[in-house]
Amino acid sequence: MAFTSQDHLFMSRALQLAEQGLFTTKPNPRVGCVIVKDGKVVGEGAHLKAGEPHAEVFALQQAGANASGATAYVTLEPCNHTGRTPPCSHTLLKAGISKVVAAMQDPNPLVAGSGLAHLQAHGVEVASGLMQAQAEALNPGFIARMTRNMPYVRSKIAASLDGKTALSNGVSQWITGEAARADVQYWRARSCAILTGVGTVLADNPSMTVRLNGQPQIDAHGARMDIGLQPMRIIVDSALKTPLNAKILAGGNVLIAFAHDAEYKSAALLAAGAELLCIPNEQGKVCLKTLLAHLAAREINEVLAEAGEGLNGALLAQNMIDELLIYYAPKLMGGAAKSMFAMPAFSAMQQAVDLQILDVRNIGSDIRLRAKPVSK
Repeated sequence: MAFTSQDHLFMSRALQLAEQGLFTTKPNPRVGCVIVKDGKVVGEGAHLKAGEPHAEVFALQQAGANASGATAYVTLEPCNHTGRTPPCSHTLLKAGISKVVAAMQDPNPLVAGSGLAHLQAHGVEVASGLMQAQAEALNPGFIARMTRNMPYVRSKIAASLDGKTALSNGVSQWITGEAARADVQYWRARSCAILTGVGTVLADNPSMTVRLNGQPQIDAHGARMDIGLQPMRIIVDSALKTPLNAKILAGGNVLIAFAHDAEYKSAALLAAGAELLCIPNEQGKVCLKTLLAHLAAREINEVLAEAGEGLNGALLAQNMIDELLIYYAPKLMGGAAKSMFAMPAFSAMQQAVDLQILDVRNIGSDIRLRAKPVSK
């Protein structure tokens, strides 16, 4: 069906509401809902936390009796199954909603069109596809997990303009400025997990936590970056070389993926609070595909990789990076410095990895570039 300018206006508002749950809904999708009657908004809602009411429920509560005969604009197809909460399709019917416009169908196999079909079968007019691209951009991890049983992997890299990430002696702090480092906290906060390699742990001894200077922050659409929602931290460490006093182990919620334990460190690392996962591949390294599938099974939607050239190169070579988040600093570090990806030498331009640029902007004195690898 053809959507009007009013339809776009109300769905835009629903998308703004959905963004309020950007940092808090995991593992659930971010969803917003606007209820309109006689051209006026009578109810609004956003899903903010797993186990709490969905966006439609909050919007219906606000609309009250005005929901009867109204139109609901929702960024994701209303659910039609009982999970942590009752099905929203039934709730909308009970409230007397006469029309539902969804930005996109739910990729969850438990829904996958059945929510809209249930509403339509009971006399509700339905439509979908309005501002679908914007709705999908809000939930890349949920979509990836539901459609391919893998999380959405975003690789964050701080580099010089000549593409270097550390000096030849391993020193990398700090390449980018304070504003760029603060911006990284936003991407950490919206991620379910942060992935790094043991090389980074040994070289930098990072904590890999969300740091907001002790204060929750609210973005332009009301999304709350809550310091209490720390992502899981994951270390790819084939030979269990992670030091027992590494900062990343503090506070628990750490998974170490390994391939062999020649030095018998597993018991000590377990005692230090780490969870261990032994998943060797044929080369005696950690099987990254198995690791990501394991994370998806644990309802991990978005993974932020903050790693060195070795792990970045392995992820890229196996087509496991969905998005690159590169912060370029206005400096040159020279040919001997470490690169972004450990990659084999190419002999033809056709072997180069093509990228689609999504966004480029200044962050303080640095440039932030977002790009997606293009499948060949």
